[in-house]
Amino acid sequence: MPWLRLTATLTLRALTNPFLAVDLLRVAWRFRHRHWYRRAPFLPLPATSYVRWRMYTAYGDEAAVPPAADVIAFARWVGRQP
Repeated sequence: MPWLRLTATLTLRALTNPFLAVDLLRVAWRFRHRHWYRRAPFLPLPATSYVRWRMYTAYGDEAAVPPAADVIAFARWVGRQP
């Protein structure tokens, strides 16, 4: 449920700010599983083990759900990279 709340929050923020939407799409594309097109549901979703590792390294807990503000700050940082 917390991941759905995060997704809904980010979607609403992206609808009100198109530049943020582009940055969030860049982040989503960078996090995708390398061979996402080879397995169902054929969506560019990240690997579960990768997300757990990222949450552990960032928050010290594999089950952590990042606050929307952290995701937005990271997306804006990614958007400024060449």
